[in-house]
Amino acid sequence: MASLPTSVKIVEVGPRDGLQNEKHIVPAAVKIEFINRLSQTGLKTIEATSFVSPKWIPQLADAEEVFRGIEKIHSVSYPVLVPNEKGMQRALDAGAKEISIFTAASETFNHKNINASIAESIERFKPVMTLATKHNVRVRGYISTVIGCPYEGPITPEAVARVAKELAALGCYEISLGDTIGVGTPIKAQRMLAAAATEVPMQKLAVHFHDTYGQALANIHACLELGVAVVDSSTSGLGGCPYAKGATGNVATEDVLFMLTGMGIETGVDMDKLLAAGRFISEELAHQPDSKLGRIPSDSRRDARTLDKHK
Repeated sequence: MASLPTSVKIVEVGPRDGLQNEKHIVPAAVKIEFINRLSQTGLKTIEATSFVSPKWIPQLADAEEVFRGIEKIHSVSYPVLVPNEKGMQRALDAGAKEISIFTAASETFNHKNINASIAESIERFKPVMTLATKHNVRVRGYISTVIGCPYEGPITPEAVARVAKELAALGCYEISLGDTIGVGTPIKAQRMLAAAATEVPMQKLAVHFHDTYGQALANIHACLELGVAVVDSSTSGLGGCPYAKGATGNVATEDVLFMLTGMGIETGVDMDKLLAAGRFISEELAHQPDSKLGRIPSDSRRDARTLDKHK
């Protein structure tokens, strides 16, 4: 077992992974204000939006407007998700300097999510990587369903390791391992991470846990014990997955920060400013018709991200 890291990079995914799962369209101005507030918290990486087809994810049809509208701080990275060469060109035209590509450890999930096999998705990313190299754009990789799949059930750690190896070979500087439906437990999380680390150096791996069964923090702690030092999370626990029925939100950035601070692990993130950003987006979403957050008091952050579980 490795020593716990002295510092952890938190990758904030709320503006993209969180808001894409809202039933109604969140106005671009709200997204821009949310990201601007997050930029003031000390977070160094904020995933801003996704250049996927508006046909598939209409909630993110305003990707260009949002990305161009945010106040970009020099010390903060604003990666955007791209599914293919067309999405990459849109991202470049908008001025993106970092992108994320995504595939899965489950063949069935990949077909449902992006209409491609794992091998086909890797081939699809090759022209994206060519453009990224040409334009000096950094590329992060995502692997979904690293512990369980809503269609195939349990996923073997070896399957995750194979996909991680392929993404690393493509040139991804970092690979995020996503428990899309939140079925991981600490031992399963460690086995998955350890397998991935046999193919990709630990310093190039990140973890991304959903909190469907309240295991996300325990899973993150277990992975920290193995040496991982990058954690994805979402302010106010926003998010889920539109292609994974029953998957609830990502682990809340506030909870991750509280745990890491209590462990003496440095993040550089200001809790008060983070809570303020969380209150802002929670209040905005509470006024959306049929919002997953419902109508909530302005000071009820925890209610905001747990209400859906208790309906």
